[in-house]
Amino acid sequence: MPAPDLATAELTLTGRITTASNATFLGSIGEAAVVYKPIAGEHPLWDFPSGTLAHREVAAYLVSQVMGWDVVPHTWLRDGPMGEGMVQLWQEQDPAQAAVDLVAADEVPEAGWKSVLSGRDENDRIVSLIHEDSPALRRMAVFDVVVNNADRKGDHILAMPDGHRHGVDHGLTFHSENKLRTVLWGWLGDELTDDELDGIDRVSEGLSGELGAALAGLLTGEELEALSARCSRLRSVGRFPAPSGEMSAVPWPLF
Repeated sequence: MPAPDLATAELTLTGRITTASNATFLGSIGEAAVVYKPIAGEHPLWDFPSGTLAHREVAAYLVSQVMGWDVVPHTWLRDGPMGEGMVQLWQEQDPAQAAVDLVAADEVPEAGWKSVLSGRDENDRIVSLIHEDSPALRRMAVFDVVVNNADRKGDHILAMPDGHRHGVDHGLTFHSENKLRTVLWGWLGDELTDDELDGIDRVSEGLSGELGAALAGLLTGEELEALSARCSRLRSVGRFPAPSGEMSAVPWPLF
């Protein structure tokens, strides 16, 4: 039998992710496992317009595709049992891997990892937030700067069995004001690689073509202008940025 049309074939709900802050369901379209987030299940936020999170998730996928790094799994808008929403292909991560971790401060690996911050846990032990030092995670960090991700938690990074890293949960992106909150601060001030700069350039160029036309149906004009400005600024500086403003530089909770 031919594969089902992911945009129109029946979407069947199979479960619910109860830890999500907005209504998030597991489902299937034929044999394809998916995540479904209906717009009707989005909780109002003080700093993001209501009813726009699904659109931002799809916009993040489109930017990811143009960058060429497959950061965001296939994501699209479609109708479902609770109305229109975001649908994303489910990714089965490797439970034996962790791209981001909290470890005792005296157990931080000497190589292959970056330390972000230290603090005390509920038992008053000093712990460190660390993430792996890998090209895949660096690209995700660049992607987060470009889309202005306000919520890159540790659990929003899926460690795949083949070493690839997927990023998920991109509803809090593309704000016109700086909102970058992430656990991936380990490369602060480091120079961007040629590959990373090329990815930024592909977005800048795409904004005047097909990418810009597609995003125009998902984001406001002000948000698109801010996206273009972030790409230009990041390309010009050529380094991972530092936190700015008075808000927290990391999301809470971290995971």
